Amino acid sequence: MLACASVQSSAVAANSKSWQMSFPCAAAVWTAVVALAALEGVWHGLRGREFAVAMGVAAALFAFMWFLAAPRTLDRIQRLLGVRGGVLAPLVPLFAFLIYSVGVSRDWMLMLVGAAFVVLPGMVVASSAGKSAGTWEDFAGVLLLWLPVEFRWLYRLFPYPPQLTHSLTILLALSAGIAAFVLLRRVEGVGYAVEWRNGFAWSFGLLFLTYAAIAIPLGMKIGFIAWAPSLERARSLPLTVIGILFLTAWPEEFLFRGLLQNFLSRALNNRWAGLVVASAIFGLSHILHAPFPNWKYVLLATLAGLFYGGAWMKTGSLVPGTLIHAAVDISWHVLFR
Repeated sequence: MLACASVQSSAVAANSKSWQMSFPCAAAVWTAVVALAALEGVWHGLRGREFAVAMGVAAALFAFMWFLAAPRTLDRIQRLLGVRGGVLAPLVPLFAFLIYSVGVSRDWMLMLVGAAFVVLPGMVVASSAGKSAGTWEDFAGVLLLWLPVEFRWLYRLFPYPPQLTHSLTILLALSAGIAAFVLLRRVEGVGYAVEWRNGFAWSFGLLFLTYAAIAIPLGMKIGFIAWAPSLERARSLPLTVIGILFLTAWPEEFLFRGLLQNFLSRALNNRWAGLVVASAIFGLSHILHAPFPNWKYVLLATLAGLFYGGAWMKTGSLVPGTLIHAAVDISWHVLFR
């Protein structure tokens, strides 16, 4: 993490109001996360060529989504591809998935389904090139990314190892979304950059504490949560934090705020309407959690969406909302049941 510290110091010296993640910093984080995940797999007895292939594909997809969150890296890649070269972006997650299919699953039908999932969103939104965000193609692209994950259809693409099924699914979906909307469509205002600016800490602290002050008593009142701190769950906190931050909070903020709320605000020509509608959809996305239909979860998730979306709307970045989202989920995991 020394790379992050040194880059941050130089960035702050140049501009006291902003820090942006550099490539060396992103590489340090990527290396630490991948190493920890690999060691965890070995600890649970995972071995052999198929595990190595699955882990390698997960590392490649994680690199694609994470390194592009370094602003200068993303800018260089966009300039390198040019306007027309963006159509090549989906090839990265596509090749990664094909390597997994050939090396692990060896199911040609699943290979075709996965290839279609990666390529179709980009093909749909490509027709909107040059148009303002919020076209029907944009919404169609979001649905093509979201619904296969929401209904767990996509999980069948990664049968082994079961410990990596969720991670590989989310990483593939997020990578396909980045390729389609960030590199090909080049949607403005997504906020897909790991950075820290003046006001971020205030937005995070105020919105998190306000949501907690509302959601905790409300959740306990309706019987959705109960106070039950767990030392056992606290011991698994490092892996829990990594999983929630990179595989839940960041991907969901990208989808529901960076894309959906962004598109709705433009289509409705009202950012507050975009916030409310996107938050309601975010809430409804939790209805499938047991016991179905889980209206209590829908209520609290909708309320949470207003705070996450408010952070994105205020800062123009996914970072504060992601941190609030992660803090809520981590607190729930450790302190409540």
